[in-house]
Amino acid sequence: MKQSVKRLSGIKIIVIIPAFNEEEAVGKVVEEIPDYVEEVIVVDNNSSDQTANVAQKGGATVLFEKQKGYGKACLKGIDYINNKKDKPKIVVFLDADYSDYPQQMDRIIQPIIDQKAQLVIGSRELGHREKGSMTIPQIFGNRLSSVLLKWLYGANFTDLGPFRAITYDALLQLKMRNQNFGWTVEMQVKALKNKLSYCEVPVDYKNRIGHSKVSGTFKGSVMAGYKIITTIFKYL
Repeated sequence: MKQSVKRLSGIKIIVIIPAFNEEEAVGKVVEEIPDYVEEVIVVDNNSSDQTANVAQKGGATVLFEKQKGYGKACLKGIDYINNKKDKPKIVVFLDADYSDYPQQMDRIIQPIIDQKAQLVIGSRELGHREKGSMTIPQIFGNRLSSVLLKWLYGANFTDLGPFRAITYDALLQLKMRNQNFGWTVEMQVKALKNKLSYCEVPVDYKNRIGHSKVSGTFKGSVMAGYKIITTIFKYL
C-alpha cells in the first residue's frame, strides 16, 4: 500500500471495496490505499476473472459474495466487520475500477476525525472530473437525485458518489438493507432520517479501467436509475 504522509494514531479505519470482474484495476486501487488504513476488504461479487487473486496479492482481505449486487457485496463486508473483535472507528467505501483516487482518502476522513460529520460523501461534482469519466445518464441521474433529496428531505448533496466514509457506529444505526444500486442513496436518505451530521468534500474522478457493467449499457443505466429513484421515495 502507498506510504502516507503521516499515520493516524489510535483511529482504526477499514476500507470496503465491492468488486466484479476488476482484475485489471483492483490491484492499483489496493496499492494506493494510504498506509494508515488498518485493513482493506475486497468483496469479490462472483467474478469470473482473477479479481480475487490480484486483490489478495496486493494485501487485501478477500471475501466472496456469489449473489450479485453492489449493495449485497457491501453488506458482506459489513458483516465481516461486525464479527471482528476490534471494531473500526471509520469505514470507507470506494469502487474497484480505479476511477477514484484512493490517495484522496485524507479528504474523506478528515471531517470525521475533526468531529464535524458522521458521514462524508466524496463529491465528483465539486471536484475535477476527467472528460468521459461519467456518462450523460450518470450526470443527469446524480443531479436529479440531488434535486429530489433537496425537495423531499431538505438535503444538501451534489452527488451520490461511491467514495465515502462513515463512522462505524453510524453505519450500524442506519441498518442498511439495499442489495443493489440503491445502496449509496439509501445511506444518504437514512442518514437524513436519523439526523446524522454529514458533509461533502470535493474528490477527483478519472476514466475507469475497463468497461462499466452498469453505466456502460443502456439497460444498466436505466435499471440503476430506477433503483436510485425508487429508493429516494421509499423512505418518505
